[in-house]
Amino acid sequence: MADRFQAPRGTADVLPADARARARIERVARALLERAGYARIETPVFEATELFARGVGGSTDIVRKEMFTFEDKGGRSITLRPEATASIARSYLEHGMQKLPQPVKLWWYGPLFRHERPQAGRFRQFTQIDAEVIGSDSPLVDAELIMLCDEFLRALEVPELTLRIGSLGSPEARASYREELISYLRAHQSDLDRDVRERIDENPLRAFDSKDESTQSVMAGAPTMLDRLEGEDAEHFAAVRRLLDQAGLAYEVDARLVRGLDYYTRTVFEFHSVRLGAQSQVAGGGRYDRLIELLGGPPTPANGWAAGIERIVMAIDPAEEERPHDVFVAAEDSQRERALALVTELRRAGLRADLDLAGRSMKGQMRQADRTGASQALILDSDGAIQLRDMRSGEQRQVDADRLVEEVSGG
Repeated sequence: MADRFQAPRGTADVLPADARARARIERVARALLERAGYARIETPVFEATELFARGVGGSTDIVRKEMFTFEDKGGRSITLRPEATASIARSYLEHGMQKLPQPVKLWWYGPLFRHERPQAGRFRQFTQIDAEVIGSDSPLVDAELIMLCDEFLRALEVPELTLRIGSLGSPEARASYREELISYLRAHQSDLDRDVRERIDENPLRAFDSKDESTQSVMAGAPTMLDRLEGEDAEHFAAVRRLLDQAGLAYEVDARLVRGLDYYTRTVFEFHSVRLGAQSQVAGGGRYDRLIELLGGPPTPANGWAAGIERIVMAIDPAEEERPHDVFVAAEDSQRERALALVTELRRAGLRADLDLAGRSMKGQMRQADRTGASQALILDSDGAIQLRDMRSGEQRQVDADRLVEEVSGG
């Protein structure tokens, strides 16, 4: 393959079997979310770089290391979107959705781009489904989103599914905790990964996300925001837990769950599938009550989650089998043009119909009919007669050309 073109590193072609699985995932998401009142939104593939620098956070790995950023011909810095929430928040503001009855419930599907090391479950181009609720700080929003995400993943039969939840409190409540955490990290900085040491003052919470073993050992004894929740933050988290308990949804409280983006506040959560090994997360999200304000809008509470399509495809059993054809039309050479007309008629009637396009003999066409899984075959003889064969029993009878749809449909 050295002398042939290949897909760029970290990207992958979507072949038919995976395409069917991905289409099913989108269908399940659409049906579930729209039934719950979420409307579809689409955003541009690229945005102004400042949107992510300001919204996602300048100290995050996404902004510091992973964005595909370049100047357009007008000298403007633009970035292939690395995540969807900031784009959705920008659209909410730009199009005056704050004037609509609140909260606004949206869902999104599309590709994202991050320049990170490709590995199993991680790609430089990947696809997500997002669900967002903008305009309410009620714990009912948190519970609904978590329950919908759980229902979505279980409808797809994602195996060995676990839910982790935590709370980061409000930015005001985090201020004193942040200083406590910084002091703790400073006292142990010789044992921290260099990347963590460099961000102690800028973003100390990121230390909880480190994959470095020495850093993980340090963080096992670190103070957590969850242990310091009080007042309204504690009441909010207790209400979310109570709602999940009432729904019978099992979860694990994870005091070290911080997620990877700066805009999160209060409730955060992740769904994991043990089947995926180290890259086990299939979905996650949480509150981002300050994001709209960071982008220049009024204070606006919000919450949302994202699910990774590639991770889900890896976790679930093989894609549902392609529905077999209803009928395959086999024709002698003199009847091939007529075969195309009949296939077109059958397709317009809503039937799955196919024909030979490779010039096979009649025997070869019948073998192809078997390969397609067609339950019936229409055989066009050289004299113009049409035979209908049951591909399972082998029974065959002549049918009237004017009643083909009814005959194939069993009418």
